[in-house]
Amino acid sequence: MQYRFCDYVLDVERRELRRSGTLIALEPQVFDVLTHLIRHRDRVITKDDLLGAVWHGRIVSESTLTSRINAARRAIGDTGEAQAFIRTVARKGIRFVGEVHETNGERGQLQVPQDRPSIAVLPFQNLTGDPEQEYFVDGIVEEIVTGLSRIRWLFVISRNSTSIYKGQAVDVRKVARELGVRYVLAGSVRRSGRSVRVSGQLIEAETAANVWADRYDGSLGDIFAVQDQLTMSVIGAVEPKLRKAETARARRKRPESLDAYDLLLRALPFAATAMPEDADKALPLLEDAVRLEPDYALAHGLLAWCHEQRYLRGGLDAGTRATALRHAQAAIEFGGDDAMALAMGGFVVGVVKRDYPMALDALERSLALCPSSALAHGFSSIIRAWMGDDSSAIAHAKTGIRLSPYDPLIYLPNVGLAFASFFAGDFVEAAAAAARASAANSRFSVPCYLLTAALIRLGRTEDAKSAAQVLLQLQPKFTVSGVVSGNITTPDRMQRLADALREAGLAE
Repeated sequence: MQYRFCDYVLDVERRELRRSGTLIALEPQVFDVLTHLIRHRDRVITKDDLLGAVWHGRIVSESTLTSRINAARRAIGDTGEAQAFIRTVARKGIRFVGEVHETNGERGQLQVPQDRPSIAVLPFQNLTGDPEQEYFVDGIVEEIVTGLSRIRWLFVISRNSTSIYKGQAVDVRKVARELGVRYVLAGSVRRSGRSVRVSGQLIEAETAANVWADRYDGSLGDIFAVQDQLTMSVIGAVEPKLRKAETARARRKRPESLDAYDLLLRALPFAATAMPEDADKALPLLEDAVRLEPDYALAHGLLAWCHEQRYLRGGLDAGTRATALRHAQAAIEFGGDDAMALAMGGFVVGVVKRDYPMALDALERSLALCPSSALAHGFSSIIRAWMGDDSSAIAHAKTGIRLSPYDPLIYLPNVGLAFASFFAGDFVEAAAAAARASAANSRFSVPCYLLTAALIRLGRTEDAKSAAQVLLQLQPKFTVSGVVSGNITTPDRMQRLADALREAGLAE
């Protein structure tokens, strides 16, 4: 369904707002607010109406609600003073008052972008044995579609377009051809008593390869809480698998076919090690990407992260710091609807500038867009640990680990957990988290020095010295003063970490 008003087109299925053909970036909640107002333009919409339709009854602050309404107004060139489209009705609510024409669009012609990955989520099979549970199964699929739609680099076919396959035995490769998508997600829901199991399978159409398959169990209590838990688990697993599949796909392409997106994918494995020497390999690819697309938020975010790596573990060069900040601010500016870009931009601002309010704002916006992102939870946990907020840091880290245990970037929340646990005096947890981070990213030196420090405090001196040797193999020029000069946390906490590293015999 499309809604046309003035020179705007709101496409509900594609979740796009365009003005004279130009795409206008909208955060998911802002899009949902605008859609609800237009759909129900025949009446005044109350605050409770919006909370039910957009936030499904969850408690949100008055300022959050107001900010989303104001963002919807800005997106369509309206203001609280002009109220040309969205009018406030005193003591009652708001109403969309613009003239709207509804169209069904071009039926049967799905405009799927070929330069971005695309996915269709098929109706899940209801294996509960109860036809009345269809609403529960459909609700999980709807939440998965909504969650995947928040991944900026992924094109998601609307549920309306896939509902025709409901109740049919389908060949996922045939569906992929019919819908023009690269990936198909199929699944089932089985319920027995108070237990429910969701199974999923992700297929890459081009190779017919099974990219991912898993199952998730829940215990029925609050039906909506169970839906949230299960769908976030599915999304948390699918997103990194898609990212990995797309990276492999980019490597298979001929060099002359590269575009900005493929350049970014080729750079991602180098950036993800978080080591300066690999960052140097990623930078030329990312610089080419932003030359092709100057407002490519995620490319700016990765550039910022690479320069942060070179800054913090490469001599604290002022020029590198300035470059990292410039790209971080570009990632935040251009990445209003890109959770990964916001997370990287916010993290780098926190690390190199110590502007924690700006960093947390970007990270919270990232998590609002994609609550199942291990990357965002990981960056958030590290920043909060450096701020001294150990309890919040541990909570974010554990959430990221639980939601996305198979993400190659899972080392980030484990690093955050190791930092926070060490500073909180829980050296057993610190050592375990640091060991998991090293196992997930064997080329990253930070978990090694955290493991070394935690083992020293546990009295395991020989194990600590072994960990220190691994650290020096990864970072031969490592010194305790180099960590201290980074000022990654408050002076007293920094001193505790430095003392433990000195006791392990690491050079001053």
